[in-house]
Amino acid sequence: MILSRGKNDSASSRHLPNSNASKSAPPSLEEFIMKRDYTGAKVFLEFTLDSEEQDKQIIIEQWLAFCYFHLGDYQQALDQYQHIQQLEPAVEDLSLNRAVCMFYLGMYEDAQNLIEQIPNTALKLRLMFHLAHKFNNEEEVMNLLETFQLQVEDQLSVASMHYLRAHYQESVDIYKRLLLDNKDYTAINVYLALCFYKMDYYDMAQEVLDVYLTKYADSTIAINLKACNRFRLFSGRVAEQEIKNISDNGTFGADLIRHNLVVFRNGEGALQVLPTLLNIIPEARLNLAIYYLKNGEVQEAHSLLKEMQPTIPHEYILKGVVHASLGQQLKSQEHIKTAQQNLHLVGSSTAECDTIPGRQAMASAFFLYGQFEEVLVYMNSIRSYFVNDDIFNYNFAQAKCATANECYKCGEFWVAAKAFDMLEKLDPSPENWEGKRGACAGVLYGLVTKYEKSRPHNGIADVIGLLRDSSNPQAESMIKVIRKNANLLK
Repeated sequence: MILSRGKNDSASSRHLPNSNASKSAPPSLEEFIMKRDYTGAKVFLEFTLDSEEQDKQIIIEQWLAFCYFHLGDYQQALDQYQHIQQLEPAVEDLSLNRAVCMFYLGMYEDAQNLIEQIPNTALKLRLMFHLAHKFNNEEEVMNLLETFQLQVEDQLSVASMHYLRAHYQESVDIYKRLLLDNKDYTAINVYLALCFYKMDYYDMAQEVLDVYLTKYADSTIAINLKACNRFRLFSGRVAEQEIKNISDNGTFGADLIRHNLVVFRNGEGALQVLPTLLNIIPEARLNLAIYYLKNGEVQEAHSLLKEMQPTIPHEYILKGVVHASLGQQLKSQEHIKTAQQNLHLVGSSTAECDTIPGRQAMASAFFLYGQFEEVLVYMNSIRSYFVNDDIFNYNFAQAKCATANECYKCGEFWVAAKAFDMLEKLDPSPENWEGKRGACAGVLYGLVTKYEKSRPHNGIADVIGLLRDSSNPQAESMIKVIRKNANLLK
């Protein structure tokens, strides 16, 4: 299914010097294929099919299947190969090519059954490797991994497996090594950009992606990835501008673009688009669950993810959030416990503990544990990235409020006073002022009674400083009383 690039009889080698006729000659099949114009190649082949002799028609049928496959129309490619089998069952690699189409169509068991009787080839072993991954057969994956050589195709399969398991740095290492020895394999830059994107290195992703786009400016996959970078760096509106004018020559990439437009438009059209893509694009299930969560339909989100076994960090995080929401809705400790486990697993993992999602997950886990001071530690570590994020600030305030209330109950009045002070700055409501006032009174009582727990370092000066920051008129009256009785508070 790969056009040989080693042929001496290329289109360029057949040009005749000083010939005007050659300039007007129609393009050949090879020229269409080398330009990646598979639609043009398909039309060329269909036009040629009826005019060729019977023995040549089988070859044309194979090239038609090749074009359908590279246009992403895997069902049509499979139908074409099955038609060829009826005409000429002895065609080389016919069953293997059918199995590859089945794999892309998600027909994993059919593909597995079909290749069992085929002699081992490098392509068959790679297909078996990916099928073993789909069947979660870890032993088979490792056995096949040992058969792989240093050839590019095998190494690309290994890198893709690392990518599917969220081992992005391992994939990056392989891709960089391959690029050093194969600089003309420009598409590897796209794979490298995908890894950088998954690692949240959006600028680096765009830098290597531009290498490919410079050469292939019409690539659907590359343009789509560029749009995703724009979405992360800027906004959905900017991202949408990148892909709205993509003119696809076939079905390839169309589903991906439909999916991403829903994401860029903040869920608009989710119920019309995403359900049809659940078995085509893995992220469609996750994004539909997010849509349900945002609209308060927690049960629907849970039903969608109930059978999903998370394998990568954001799947664990989403499942944790769904269980936390359901646990609160149903007052179920079992769901809360499941949420704690999923979120803690991500936040404590070596790969994620220093990432922003990892720290958010750990903060959420500690919130569910009721350890609010730990929540603040993790949220403070990433606060600079969310200065203007209302949701983050709301959650930060919730943690502050919970800390203040817990400290107040435990007699940690100074910690509570500082927490309520922060809350009052965010929201100068009567409730937050009353919490701050009560906590400050508790601190003063502790100073009078020589209570050693939670004393401010500078005594009443720290309390007065905290009260002075308040806009509530009662604060000034309280400061006057403190100063009047300062001798009792020393």
